[in-house]
Amino acid sequence: MAGIYTTNSPDWEEFMGLGLEVSDQELDEVISSQKANQCCVLIYTSGTTGSPKGVMLSHDNITWTAHHASRAGDMQPAEIRQESLVSYLPLSHIAAQIYDLWTGIQWGEQVSFAQPDALKGSLVDTLREVTPTAHMGVPRVWEKIMEKIKEGISRCGYMKRKLVTWAMSVSLEANQRLTKDEEKSFLFTLADSLVLQKLRAELGISNCVKFFSGAAPIGNETLQFFLGLNIRLYEAYGMSESSGPHFMSGPKVYRFSSCGKVVPGCRYKLVNVDADGIGEVCFWGRNVFMGFLNLEDKTKEALDEDGWLRSGDLGKVDEDGFLYITGRIKELIITAGGENVAPLSIEDAVKQELPIISNAMLIGDKRKFLSMLLTLKCTINPETTEPTDILSLEAVEFCQRLGSQSTKVSGIIGGKDKIVYQSIEEGIARVNSKATSNAQRIQKWTILGKDFSIVGGELGPTMKLRRPVVLQIYHGEIESFYRE
Repeated sequence: MAGIYTTNSPDWEEFMGLGLEVSDQELDEVISSQKANQCCVLIYTSGTTGSPKGVMLSHDNITWTAHHASRAGDMQPAEIRQESLVSYLPLSHIAAQIYDLWTGIQWGEQVSFAQPDALKGSLVDTLREVTPTAHMGVPRVWEKIMEKIKEGISRCGYMKRKLVTWAMSVSLEANQRLTKDEEKSFLFTLADSLVLQKLRAELGISNCVKFFSGAAPIGNETLQFFLGLNIRLYEAYGMSESSGPHFMSGPKVYRFSSCGKVVPGCRYKLVNVDADGIGEVCFWGRNVFMGFLNLEDKTKEALDEDGWLRSGDLGKVDEDGFLYITGRIKELIITAGGENVAPLSIEDAVKQELPIISNAMLIGDKRKFLSMLLTLKCTINPETTEPTDILSLEAVEFCQRLGSQSTKVSGIIGGKDKIVYQSIEEGIARVNSKATSNAQRIQKWTILGKDFSIVGGELGPTMKLRRPVVLQIYHGEIESFYRE
């Protein structure tokens, strides 16, 4: 039985007493009525491209996936190692369901539930209290942790800041070059023991040996930053319709920026593969869902007659079986000239060139050229989780390095801060210089007055960009790009 710890809950004896009113006969009837192919869980998709759909997952889907995916991620049974984790993501999402609940029950993990305001800032306090052995986050959570660490480092004195920078550079180089921990140098061991272990302890993850990221693509900048802390983020890739992960990275299966290899027992194929080896990723296995609730037509669209699930994602697989996701078919931009453009890599490149940028969204479907909406990194109101007008410390430091004194978003937008605008223009020019064709270049861009957020509607519950919503909200700004 998984150890589940909460606050303001009955003690164990009281909890066990709740079932005394239920007779053994009633319990036996409930148990005997369960069938492996019956619907166990309904997971509603986030609705980024339409109304949410109810994904029906069977008992077999859930139990099989919890067992095989967790073993692929090297989660251990309690008799071998007592795994512990903190549950803080919405349990209505498949990632939290599989990782927090069903894997916990499968292996007897200790699961601690965070406070409701975890994503407003209290998560680190819970992590320090629990010191979990494994931790899972969506990309936006890892990005926020990265930004907080950067702010903390910038507040350090000169010598301490230099020491941390040195240690992180040593760790990054070691982790990029080597694949096995035992091969790391004495210099790395020194950097980790003197500096990096203390940084991880401050975050409450000193006991963590496995760090997972899922639910959306994660940028290379974030992956590299955490390698600098001697933290490998193991990516999981799948969808609600595959009961969560279909591909997994882990301590024994890792390659930078890859989603890992297919979970043992699952199968995959790429269809409509182009000259670069990129095609749509399709899934098959006992983790594939029963169908959408009361939506037979949608189910037939998702599954072919042989039970293959169309993911809608584009990817390629290297010679060793590692998967790399390159984009999403529905997000693929087809310009008026017929050029196919995958937005993700261009957006990621802009954010890497310009650390002041929080979100970048490429526009250009059925348009003559590409344009881009940009938002700036800012502080968050801890009560409402809404983005404020105040620039984050990292953004302020970016401005200061340029010679700008801006501290607010409103002091930059609309071309008010010509220094910052010039820097952004130059950064985008550097991205454009690497474009494979003129159709892949960003011709126009604008900075929005407010960052994207869940409360604003631009981000889904797992902080995934909701592109159709952004297109609606900022229709006026987008149309201004294309006026003659």
